[in-house]
Formats: sequence, C-alpha cells, structure tokens
Amino acid sequence: MQKRTVIRLGDIFRVNCGDYYKYFQYIADDMTMLNSRVIKVFKEKYPLGEIPESTEQVKGEIDFYAHTSIKLGIKMGLWEKVGTAPVFGDINVIFRRSKDYTEGNKVEVSERWEVWRINEDFRYVGKLEGENKYAEIGLVEPPIGIVERMKTGEYFGYYPDFE
Repeated sequence: MQKRTVIRLGDIFRVNCGDYYKYFQYIADDMTMLNSRVIKVFKEKYPLGEIPESTEQVKGEIDFYAHTSIKLGIKMGLWEKVGTAPVFGDINVIFRRSKDYTEGNKVEVSERWEVWRINEDFRYVGKLEGENKYAEIGLVEPPIGIVERMKTGEYFGYYPDFE
C-alpha cells in the first residue's frame, strides 16, 4: 500500500520528463478558480542523476504558472514530492480565460477575455492588451497537461489565442 503524501504550501515536486527532471513548487490556492492548487514551474532541466538542493530549485527562472490537481499527479505517478521550501518572491501572476472557450465555441482568436489574480474576482477586459497579453491560461489543467507543457512549452488541445 502506497504511503499517503501530505501536501502543504511550499512543497516541491520533481517531474520526470524523459531525459531530464524539472521541478515545480506549490505556491497558493486560488478560490477564484475552483479553489485549485497554483504551481510555479521552473525552467531549469536537471540530468536524471542530479538532485539539487531544495533552495536551488526554487530560486531558478520561472517557466510558467498553472492551476492543477497535485494529488492526482501523484496518484498517476507523474510527479513526486521531494522537499519543501519557503515560497519566495511576490506572487503577482495574472491568469486569463476566454468566454468563447467556456461557451463551447471554437474561435481561433478570441476578443472576449477575462483576467484575474489569485483570489481576486474575474475582470472582463475584452481584447487582451498591455500586461494582460502575458497572462497565463487559467484553466485547471490535468496533470498530464502540465507534464506536456514542461516538455514542449505548450498545452495540448484546443484553446483560443488572443492575436
């Protein structure tokens, strides 16, 4: 029987991406998006035999932020908890979602966007401009989607673009 993994803010997880490992840290719960877990994924790729210090992992350059189910990823064997560290820096990420996507339309380029920051209300902005162009897709991604983005830089499946 597999031991139960307790998940707390600051926990660090290792993901096997085939030829290398990447890491992410659990940094927040977002009540705005279904009370889901928010993770910060780091860019650095580590050789399979190398295990860096926890503080080294979380000080690296950020690749992306996402909402996901950490427990499900553990159950699926996609990542494992390897440590914990304080959550460094300001969490000032902006997320976005398209009203075209939520209404079932398959629109290539949406001009009906909502943006939000963690635990703040959705704000309808229409076309994405300024800092909102850098907003992360805010859907709760399945764990396999997180691994896919770590490997390829993109989520799989359909989602409208903004340009």
